[in-house]
Amino acid sequence: MKKSLVIGANGQIGSDLVFGLANRLGAENVIASDIREGNHGEVQFEILDILDAEKLKQIIEKNNVGTVYLLAALLSATAEQNPMFAWKLNMEGLFNVLDLAKYKIIDKVFWPSSIAVFGPTTPRDNTPQTTVMEPTTVYGISKQAGERWCEYYHNKYGVDVRSIRYPGLISYKAEPGGGTTDYAVAIYYKALQEGKYECYLQNDTYLPMMYMEDAIKATIDLMYADEDKIKIRSSYNLAGISFSPVEIAEEIKKHIPDFSISYTPDFRQAIANSWPKSIDDSRAQEDWGWKEKYDLTSMTEEMLKGLKEKLK
Repeated sequence: MKKSLVIGANGQIGSDLVFGLANRLGAENVIASDIREGNHGEVQFEILDILDAEKLKQIIEKNNVGTVYLLAALLSATAEQNPMFAWKLNMEGLFNVLDLAKYKIIDKVFWPSSIAVFGPTTPRDNTPQTTVMEPTTVYGISKQAGERWCEYYHNKYGVDVRSIRYPGLISYKAEPGGGTTDYAVAIYYKALQEGKYECYLQNDTYLPMMYMEDAIKATIDLMYADEDKIKIRSSYNLAGISFSPVEIAEEIKKHIPDFSISYTPDFRQAIANSWPKSIDDSRAQEDWGWKEKYDLTSMTEEMLKGLKEKLK
């Protein structure tokens, strides 16, 4: 069996994806990599800068890698602080992987897109799969460009590349990674540690979110779906739960009655205002059978339970 390589394995998605793949394929068939040392249990780990194309190729050939999950990127809020490096990392990293697939050194590529590809001119309610895309952040611009390149490499060179437009992702296993939606992770930490949270978004800011377990299931289901079922090679819309900071706070109060939240919007509010409130993912449902499991209530229960164990 050819192995799967997760690049950016120390990040929020990567930590959970490595675990999910190891459960499905066996730890011996998964390789985790990141620019800094990481611990992923029994899974082999390699130090890798995704901009180092030669090192990437060496790791793949040495370990008989067939599938690459490219998660290394600068996220929305972080990327705005260093736009030129964000563009370089997000785009050159993608080309390094797509070129390996183009030349048949690897068989299959997963590359995540994001709701950041949308912008203020996009319909914000039940955002369609195909619609106006005028992103206003360097992260969104790089993701939109990446979608076009993925589609191009598939159409031009037959590359089997697959992608999901992730909504905001929520997990207790990794620290928040610098995204605009990461308030929905930080709020659980603060609720348990301090009993209060100061939110950088307005109380009524609705954004599409998803519990990480659903996102990992969607990713693996997409990658193991029959190739003829994958009709979209740019990126699939993926929906989960849409909620506002006040709604997540009310859900937390059911478990921590004294929890309080305050609001001090910062530059991330403008980013959030440019993104959808809810997503139409009917194409993912139709093409490869996607269906989420978690709602706000069940996700909150899992987050608080998991974080209580983690923070002991």
